Amino acid sequence: MVALAGCDSSPTPTNSLGLNSRYNDEQPALSGDGRWLAFVSNRNGSNQIAVYDLRQRRFVNLPGLNQSSAIAQNPSLSLTGRYITYIINDRGRPEISLYDRETQQSEILSQRYSSWVRNPKISPDGRYVVFETARRGQWDVEVLDRGPNIELDVPDGSPVQ
Repeated sequence: MVALAGCDSSPTPTNSLGLNSRYNDEQPALSGDGRWLAFVSNRNGSNQIAVYDLRQRRFVNLPGLNQSSAIAQNPSLSLTGRYITYIINDRGRPEISLYDRETQQSEILSQRYSSWVRNPKISPDGRYVVFETARRGQWDVEVLDRGPNIELDVPDGSPVQ
C-alpha cells in the first residue's frame, strides 16, 4: 500500500524523488491497472505532467510529454497507462493532447474544435476520449472516437473485444 499525504508538516528535502515533496502536486489520475499515477506538479518550475510507477516507486522519464513553454493540466490514463490525455495550454487556448508512452509521441486531438475544451478522460482501452466543450455556449460533454485502427491498450494476451 502506498500512502499519499499532502498535509505532512515535516520538512521534505527539495531534491525528493518520492511522491511527497515541498512542491505543489495536484489533479491525480490512476491507471486502470493501478500501477501508474499521473499528476500535475510544479517541480520543474511550471505545471507539467509527472508519471510515477507505484510498483517500482519511481518517476518515469517520458520524452516528448511536457513542453517547457506549455502548462499541462487534467491528466487521464488508459488501462495500463500507455495513453495519457491531458489539457495543454501554450498559446492561451487549451487543447486536448494525447501522449503514447509506447511511441513517445504527443498529438493534439482537439484541433477541429474551435471552442474551449476541458477535463479530458480516456477510456481504458484508449479508443475514446470524453471531455467538456463550450461549442454551444455552455459546457457540454463530447465523445471523441480515435477510430477502429488504433492500437488498443489491453494487457498482453488479452483478447480484443
